[in-house]
Amino acid sequence: MVDTMALLPSFIRPTRMTRRSARLAGRPPAGDEVVLDAPDDRLSPALVAAGRGEYDTAAGLLAGTRAAAAWENHDRYVRRLAGFARSRPEWFEAWRAAAPDDPGALLVGAQLAVDRAWPSPGRTELLREASPLVTAAARADDRDPVPWRIALDHARGSRAGHRYFEELWEAAVRRAPHHYGCHVAALRYLAAFCCVVSGDTPHTSDGSHRECFDFAERAAQDAPADSLVQALPARAAFGYLTDGCGPEVPRERLHAAADRAIALSARFPAADPWTAEVRNKLLYVLMRLDRWEEARTQLRLIGPYATSFPWDRFSDDPLGHFLGLREHLLAAGPRPVPAGLVLAPADPVGEHRGHVRAGDH
Repeated sequence: MVDTMALLPSFIRPTRMTRRSARLAGRPPAGDEVVLDAPDDRLSPALVAAGRGEYDTAAGLLAGTRAAAAWENHDRYVRRLAGFARSRPEWFEAWRAAAPDDPGALLVGAQLAVDRAWPSPGRTELLREASPLVTAAARADDRDPVPWRIALDHARGSRAGHRYFEELWEAAVRRAPHHYGCHVAALRYLAAFCCVVSGDTPHTSDGSHRECFDFAERAAQDAPADSLVQALPARAAFGYLTDGCGPEVPRERLHAAADRAIALSARFPAADPWTAEVRNKLLYVLMRLDRWEEARTQLRLIGPYATSFPWDRFSDDPLGHFLGLREHLLAAGPRPVPAGLVLAPADPVGEHRGHVRAGDH
């Protein structure tokens, strides 16, 4: 069993960081102030309580976001609580045994089952076994789009056909037309089924990246200006820049995706954990597009909040990789960042390939 007290500092520290965000926003934080995947002020107490073996705070957190229809946070918290449950299964089993019909427990259970299945060689069979859990989570609250996002991921992992996926997609967007998680799941499905690796050679249909960009751009055009869906084209750009397969995407389309994400980033305060992943991804895209000053601006807006995505695509030490990039970007003068820090590895592991890490889905 993991030592509970050993877990607590990593949960408590981000809460202190959040309270210092305003001060840090005026300057780049020191390297030892940067944290990876920091929980926000609402999630942090739930994780601290979970470290003590308690689940009521987590259940209350998901009940609150569900009641408020705060679906982006709801989805984010489900993912993080499922991640905790992977390392502390006895915590989740106690929650499920005490409240088997709790919509939050059902949802975390469905996410956990998909997470566990994803890296396994027997993924297809394990995902088939997980299907009843996803169905139970969807039935627990008919308004909630998050079970449908999990179902979309499940369908991609089990290589479901287009018609079935479209049915799931329609059910998801009926519940939340601009839910970012569902849109990312759909984008990943498009990418996974348009770029197929045979042996060591990627074979991509002529329209694969075009389809991804078309989908992402239409979704962003239809979404409110402050919706995270505005960052979806930049996610498509990230996929293209790290894939190494498929026809060339016009440079102006990549720049337009970055511009849209920059506009979204500007709508949020600096050193904000809510937009940390969007800004970390945008930082990578800007560096690949040689937009160094705008990359430095995003670095300042990121503040102390590094995220595993996208840096775990390039290193087993995502925080160290981020700090290496940061050091070069903050150096005085036009100092080029080494190619090894910004280019995809020779065999990239990411959203558009068939072999993925556990967290990629």
